[in-house]
Amino acid sequence: MPYVRIELPPVVSKEAAHRIGDAVHEAMVETIAVPPDDKFQLITQHPAGAIVCTPEYLGVKHTERALFIQIFLAPGRTLQQKRALYAMVARDVARAADVSPSDVLISLVETLRENWSFGDGIAHYTL
Repeated sequence: MPYVRIELPPVVSKEAAHRIGDAVHEAMVETIAVPPDDKFQLITQHPAGAIVCTPEYLGVKHTERALFIQIFLAPGRTLQQKRALYAMVARDVARAADVSPSDVLISLVETLRENWSFGDGIAHYTL
C-alpha cells in the first residue's frame, strides 16, 4: 500500500534512479512488512535549482546531491520499525546513487486506509 515519491537532483543518473526505487522498496519489505508485490512509486528528476535543501540542519550536512523520499502509508508501524527503515533506506540509497547517507532525506506520511483507491473508483480497504 505505500506510495513512494522520490525527488532527485539532476546529478543522479536514470540508471541510479531505478536502483534507488528498488532500494527503497526492498527496505520497506524488510523493515515495515510491505508485501513484495506492493510497489507504487513516482520517481521525478528535477533540473538544477528545483530542489532546495539547506546546507546544514540539525547537525546534518547536505550537498547539491540531496534527494527527497516521501512515503505515504497507513499508520501502525512502531518507532523501532521506522528507525530501521530510515537507516536501511539511507544506507542502500546512498550506495545505489553514489551519494552520502546525509543527502538522503526521508519523510513518512501516515494516512488512514479509507483514503486509498487502487483504481476503478473503489476504496479497496473499506470493503
